Formats: sequence, structure tokens, C-alpha cells
Amino acid sequence: MTKEIEQFAQLGIGEALTASLLEYGIETPSPIQTEAIPYILEGRDVLAQSQTGTGKTLCYLLPLLERIDPEKKESQVLVIAPTQELAMQIVREGEKYGAALGIQTIGLIGGASAARQIEKLRQRPQLVVGTPGRLRELLSTRKLKLHEVRSIVLDEADQIFQMGGADDVRSLLKGALRDRQLIFLSATLGPDVRGLAKREMRDPADVGIEPEQKLVKLTQHLYFECQQRDRIDTLRRVVRHYNPDRAIVFVNQADTIAEVEAKLNHLGLEARTLYGDADKVTRANVLSQFRAGKFRLLVATDVAARGLDIPGLELVVHLDPAADSEHYVHRAGRTGRMGRKGLSVSIVTDRQAFIMRRFSRELGTEIEERAMYDGVVLDPAEADERRSRRTSKGPTTGRGDSAKPSAKPAARGAAQASAAPSGDAPGSARRDAGEAAPEASVRPKPAAKPAGRGPKGGKKQPNKDKGAPKWLKEKRSPQDPS
Repeated sequence: MTKEIEQFAQLGIGEALTASLLEYGIETPSPIQTEAIPYILEGRDVLAQSQTGTGKTLCYLLPLLERIDPEKKESQVLVIAPTQELAMQIVREGEKYGAALGIQTIGLIGGASAARQIEKLRQRPQLVVGTPGRLRELLSTRKLKLHEVRSIVLDEADQIFQMGGADDVRSLLKGALRDRQLIFLSATLGPDVRGLAKREMRDPADVGIEPEQKLVKLTQHLYFECQQRDRIDTLRRVVRHYNPDRAIVFVNQADTIAEVEAKLNHLGLEARTLYGDADKVTRANVLSQFRAGKFRLLVATDVAARGLDIPGLELVVHLDPAADSEHYVHRAGRTGRMGRKGLSVSIVTDRQAFIMRRFSRELGTEIEERAMYDGVVLDPAEADERRSRRTSKGPTTGRGDSAKPSAKPAARGAAQASAAPSGDAPGSARRDAGEAAPEASVRPKPAAKPAGRGPKGGKKQPNKDKGAPKWLKEKRSPQDPS
């Protein structure tokens, strides 16, 4: 038995699941898994807080799969998730690891066919995963029965409350056994979640890996200031500079998503959108293509992207600033997952810059300002200094020399060729300084004829009669041509 299998085995995970973990490249339990798994295996209520991307899904799924009796064809575990995407992700994980134990998993998710889900419920799957609204709907019509459910999980518990799922959760808890096990997990645990835990839990194990550190330490946080009209161009420059394989672009308003997508595709950045009100099949197809690398940028709102787990996601861009620090935590948590490095970039106007300073203060994490100059990301002071140096030198020629105001043209010919800067004289060949020019190439042009003069040497008067009618010419006196 390898050292890695021994670590999971010491936590109480059986050989079948540890073998599946190694098959999928998971060799060592994360800190939150090490902390929470023993309590969940004991049947204790658990209140767990840990940063996004630290392995919270498996920290409850592995021990609950161990506790399920595959011979008993009844729903034994219920997992409640705030969004369709997170629910579908949990279903995939349940199917992946439960198959080796003979455990069936079902997803009861809003936006999909309820009739088809009811048909699958007749097979009596042991692990049920769903969104609050659809679960309550099926419970009220008695298609879903919770009298055998021994464990109930609220994943991303704070988001369930923020999205108005509190009443649905209370109804589901009332429909379950009084002695059921409750597990609440989230990156942030607000007063609503803690209030529900206090009312419904019995002596919960309160676990958390650096709960005051809400953001993953390996993720870098930056912001760029620009004018409102330059946001898309700044996004383009950020993407071109960091060159990620995939990135999520967050916007605040769903009605601006299509416009952002169109502009990014016009710039050749291969973008698709994830709408919160799109049907389940459409959302699943978009996410599947994004995971497979079929396009580069996923434009989404907070609701649509909550709980997404995109392996290897390198960059998150906040095209609109997050509504508050908690939303920022969940956005930034899409990158830098499971020990990998990540980058979170916000694009703000000068009037929005204070939001970044507030987030930095509230989260205890440095969010640094950066500026883009000549395609290089710099500290703003350094960018200003470079810009100032270039301005003081003035416009440059092709060689990088400062351009100077040109004097009045000298006599045409060889003198003109030598006086003009290299490459600036019309018609002259560009050549290195000091190179001898062939004699034929500097042949002077003939000088212009001097202006005509009258009999006394004065300037010749302009002929105002040129083109005039004959009667006017005869009327004018030769002494007075005007």
C-alpha cells in the first residue's frame, strides 16, 4: 500500500475509493479533507469553512459514499446546491466515485425535464443531488421521499441563502428525519447560515482551514484602471499579455453579456456566454466545450458561474467589479484551485478604484494596481515615468532620435540632401550616416527663374486683364491697369 493510500485509509476511506482517487490523480488529502472527513464518518453535524478550490466537495462526498448502504434501494444522502452548474458537477463526482461501490446518483436540477427525473427516481438512487426549487417541487408532489435520508448537505450554503433558497431549505429539512446528519460548507459563512446551524444542528464540529484567510494564497490579485469606453480594449490587452488557455470574464448585468461576447469575438478572442436563465442542456454544452478548450473566454454572471470547477483555469477577469467582497471571493475562487497558481484581474474606472482598496482591506489580501505600457505590465509609477521620458524626448524618427523642428528649406541640391534628416527628405534614399552618395543621386534640380522685372528694374505688375472681355480691356487706360 502506497503512502498516499495510507493517508486516506487513516482518515477512514476504504480501499475501493482510495484506488479511484489515485486513478483520477488525487494522491494526498487536502487540509479541509483531513479535518472534516473523520467527523463526517462519525455521523457528526459539521460546519465547514474553507477557501474555494480546496476540495470541499470530496471532503463530504467521500465519507458519505462510505456510509451509504448500496444494498438498500432508498435515498440515503441529499446534497443541496445553489446553481445548476454546481449540482451537475457534484452529480459527476458522485457517479465517478460511487460507481465502484455500486451506488446510484441522480440529479434533480431545475431547467431539466421533471418527468424524466421522476422516472429516474423510480430506480431509487441512493445519492440525490439537486437545486432547492426543484427538490421542494418534487417533495411537495410526493415524488421525492426523504424519510430514509440520513445525511443532508448544503454546499455553498451562503449562496443558497443569498439566492432566496432559505424557505426551500427549511421545507426540505422538515421533510427529513429529525436525527439526520447536517453538513454545511462554504467559503464564507454569514449570519443566516450560522443562525440556521444553531437552530438545526446538534453539537456541530466547526472546522475551517484558516477561515480568516478567505482567498487562496497562491492566487495573485491585480487591478487595472481605464476609461469606461476602454474596458473591452483593456480586457483584450490583458488576455493578449497573459495568454491563458481559458479564462472566465465576469459581468454584473445579464443584459450586457451578448454585447460583450460580440465585441470579444470581433477581436478574435473566441468567447461564449453562460446565461443564468438558459436551459440545462445549453448550459451543459457550453461548459463541456469550455472544459474541452473549444473556445477561450467564458462570459458569465455571478449566478451562472457559482460553483464552477474548471480544471487548470488560469485567469479570472472582473470586467465589472464584484458586488461585494464575498462575491469577489467566489469569483476569484474559480482559479488557483487545489494548490495551483491563479490570477484574478479587475478592470475598473478611476471612480471604481476605491472598491479594490475596500476589498483588499476586508479580505486581508493585497490587490495591487498595475498599468499596461507598450505591452508590458508595470507598476503605475514606473509606467508614468516611462511615459514621461518618452514625452520629454518628443516624437521620434525611424531611428529613435528626437525629431526637431525643420529649418526653412535651403537651396535645393546636395546641400538640401545633407541638411535633411536621414529618411525624411522627399525622394531621397535611406542610408547610414557617412555613406557616400553616388554623384548621379545628388544631381541638383535647376533653379527657379527669377521673377520678371519691368523696364526700370521694378517688379512686373500682374496682368489683371488676362482673361477679361475685349470691351473691358479697351476701356482701361494703359497707365491705370486697375
